[in-house]
Amino acid sequence: MGRAFVYVILGGGVAAGYAALEFTRRGVSDGELCIISEEPVAPYERPALSKGFLLPEAPARLPSFHTCVGANDEKLTPKWYKEHGIELVLGTRVKSVDVRRKTLLSSTGETISYKFLIIATGARPLKLEEFGVEGSDAENVCYLRDLSDANRLSTAIQSSSNGNAVVIGGGYIGMECAASLVINKINVTMVFPEAHCMARLFTPKIATLYEDYYRAKGVKFIKGTVLTSFEFDSNKKVTAVNLKDGNQLPADLVVVGIGIRPNTSLFEGQLTIEKGGIKVNSKMQSSDSSVYAIGDVATFPVKLFGETRRLEHVDSARKSARHAVSAIMEPEKTGDFDLLPFFYSRVFAFSWQFYGDPVGEVVHFGEYEVGKAFGAYWVKKGHLVGSFLEGGTKEEYETISKATQLKPAVTDLEELGREGLGFAQTVVSQHIVPEVKEVPSSEMARQCSRVVMVEKPLHIWHAATGVVVAASVAAFAFWYGRRRRRW
Repeated sequence: MGRAFVYVILGGGVAAGYAALEFTRRGVSDGELCIISEEPVAPYERPALSKGFLLPEAPARLPSFHTCVGANDEKLTPKWYKEHGIELVLGTRVKSVDVRRKTLLSSTGETISYKFLIIATGARPLKLEEFGVEGSDAENVCYLRDLSDANRLSTAIQSSSNGNAVVIGGGYIGMECAASLVINKINVTMVFPEAHCMARLFTPKIATLYEDYYRAKGVKFIKGTVLTSFEFDSNKKVTAVNLKDGNQLPADLVVVGIGIRPNTSLFEGQLTIEKGGIKVNSKMQSSDSSVYAIGDVATFPVKLFGETRRLEHVDSARKSARHAVSAIMEPEKTGDFDLLPFFYSRVFAFSWQFYGDPVGEVVHFGEYEVGKAFGAYWVKKGHLVGSFLEGGTKEEYETISKATQLKPAVTDLEELGREGLGFAQTVVSQHIVPEVKEVPSSEMARQCSRVVMVEKPLHIWHAATGVVVAASVAAFAFWYGRRRRRW
């Protein structure tokens, strides 16, 4: 037995929900679209799992965070999918895919065929066993990727009040879970091999401020080392964590956040894999024209960087989903995917946003104090390529986003630091030329004392050109009229 659909979305995470909404807005007919997910629930906003879901009072629960509420859009409950004629195949694992034949085979033996397939399989957490450490199956060792993980962690938190938690990893999951554990009155020690938290993004200066705040909340940091083994009681429950540096930490709860790996195994040998993900073009289309990939599993061209990247963030999942559906439904009207990489987090009293690429020379600005606005710029080859801001207003976040997208030229790093947020505001207001070589030398010389390179106003040239063209047309008409009279 089998079923056939025009469009199939494989995976039920954030990207799947946003793709479904985009399909309905572009006129998908009843019965044409199917979503297949291993999870037993309709797509939801995963960021809620490390934030509101873990709160001790009034925690977030479904259906409150079904997609697409994270973008202040419709809430897509199971009822919504039914009303829009979208088939939800939940709690179902696909064990094989035949790209050439355009079919999927479920673990129950059902064959589902498609005309267009969108891969939204996301990624899975890296397990300790992949690093030679046993114990992931202990009841008080938790990961956090899906709703099942969140329920397990929530239960473990409730039974560990006033106890000791060890958080393995200093990235997104580690920092956000540590904050939630503190709020739940649990003593927290964070362990990671890097020199500071959020090492892929934060500079030492930025990290120091956040770490100091966490310490004030009672969090301890052990850096430059890794977990090597656990101690267990007779019930196979972890009682302590052993570290490579010789430390042993008591543990009632262990949270592991050491990275993720894209779920590409179903397509290896069938589609092009690059940088760990399924390689797609600027339409999110894979090496097979009927297959698209979105979200964490997709490696796509990032115009700002001039290379392909795979981005692990909800913003990329949402936007790539919309773009892929547009490319499928209205290919002639869909341009290239032009994403400005965006990351954010909200923990304790903090709320930061980052845009672009954290590479090159770093320039910090603002007052690096709790409750104050501060940030940093990244400059590479004379151009702004990344911007970070903590404690900004909505308008200020929008400003640094626009400025980073423009990649303005930067000539004086010290001046950049002094101007701070004002630099981005100037860039946006003056519509900066993205390449230095496009700025006339006379203008560059006149502006040499400033950080920003400004293009000459174009309206003067437009006006002059218009006058010349109009005069030419009039002259031709006069000449042509005289010729006609002679004929």
